[in-house]
Amino acid sequence: MASQPTLPISSPQSTSSAPPGGPQSQPPIATPAFRSFINRLSSSLRQGFSQRRPWSELLDRTAFSRPDNLSDAASRIRKNFNYFRVNYISLLAFVLALSLLSHPFSLLVLLALLASWCFLYLFRPSDQPLVVFGRTFSDRETLLILVVSTIVVAVLTSVGSLLISASLVGLAIVCAHGAFRIPEDLFLDDQEPVNAGFLSFLGGAASSAAPAVAARV
Repeated sequence: MASQPTLPISSPQSTSSAPPGGPQSQPPIATPAFRSFINRLSSSLRQGFSQRRPWSELLDRTAFSRPDNLSDAASRIRKNFNYFRVNYISLLAFVLALSLLSHPFSLLVLLALLASWCFLYLFRPSDQPLVVFGRTFSDRETLLILVVSTIVVAVLTSVGSLLISASLVGLAIVCAHGAFRIPEDLFLDDQEPVNAGFLSFLGGAASSAAPAVAARV
């Protein structure tokens, strides 16, 4: 008597199989470090802007006079900067932004450089190497390429000259105002440190980005 044919039995596929593209890749940027940097930056900017002096006080026409000599002008600039530092830095930022907005190509190049530094080095996971066209670049090679690219872009394009000229114009405006603004009616709080406020985000930003940079050195 002939035996019955055996039916083929296929084992079910594992539901935990990897997707067709292989294991899920890590995000191109270290999200915790980037979020910490953004949070520190926004918090410091809000704190700095809260210390801004009224613009009407900055532009008070009755408080302007010609300095007696160069020493008097330097003393006025120092005192006025301690008091109006947030306004002065805002003015410098406005001049830089206006210059970049009037030159869209330079603005795009600068944004591309900043994005390259953030995504390819500063906030890239240290355990995720940079691979371009099948070639793996070490952290030192990536840093060297970014530094050389930044120097080349600053020298061979109008970005470097534009930033320098805009900064000089902004500094000239600040120094002219500080030299002619009489500081006798200004009172700086003794409890308020001179270097606090608008630029305090530099320390926080450096501390948040330091672990990612130190892991690559």
